[in-house]
Amino acid sequence: MQLQLGVGPWIVLIVGALLIGLSKTGISGIGIFAVALFALVLPARESVGAVLPILISADLVAVTAYRRHAVWKHLWPLFPWAAAGIILGYFAIGRINDRQVALLVGVILIVLVVLQWLRMRRGQAAGGTADPDVPTSLPFVAAVGMLAGFTTMVANAAGPIMILYLLAMRLPKMEFIGTGAWYFLLLNLFKVPFSLQLGLISSSSLALDLRLFPLAILGAIGGRALIPYINQQLFEGLALIFTVIAAVKLLV
Repeated sequence: MQLQLGVGPWIVLIVGALLIGLSKTGISGIGIFAVALFALVLPARESVGAVLPILISADLVAVTAYRRHAVWKHLWPLFPWAAAGIILGYFAIGRINDRQVALLVGVILIVLVVLQWLRMRRGQAAGGTADPDVPTSLPFVAAVGMLAGFTTMVANAAGPIMILYLLAMRLPKMEFIGTGAWYFLLLNLFKVPFSLQLGLISSSSLALDLRLFPLAILGAIGGRALIPYINQQLFEGLALIFTVIAAVKLLV
């Protein structure tokens, strides 16, 4: 990957890095837009490798800020399935093209958003009581884990899937962000050897990342300052809205 980028592409990458940080500690759901911005100015495979270290840098800030808010009982069941999904994505990344991945993820996200909206409506009708059976069932956890692992390996696009999973758990916003922060830090670290072996992470991509790390960290710090001013209902609404927009963008 050549680093001779013009002013326009650098502006896009700077905005993308800031949004990555903000998505990790503030407004969940906008991270997929940052991934899309990187893919606009870098080749698809190279953009996946370039984004991963930036994601990890922002994950570290998020874990530091929200380390006491993680709800581990919602994470442990996911990890084996997510690891299996990452391994599956590792073998598939050379066999499916970017458009096929985008269509698959887009359709699944639309289905998940509709199901989550129906659950939220049912919970409101029942006085705010969530239905605990579906989110904690083995088929649901296995499907979410495998899909999140697969999509994060091939496209760094598991954020909306995990947003819907955590929304289904009815977590307050602090626990929502803390649980997601630990999940993505551990999964992104797990992906590093696979990405290196595939050549997605290279000396050139790391040179690019070194220039963008401070911006991702700045965005993460800004998101941490912003989150106390966002109420729970708005937080969940924004997460769903950004997920829908991302899914539509992937489809079209």
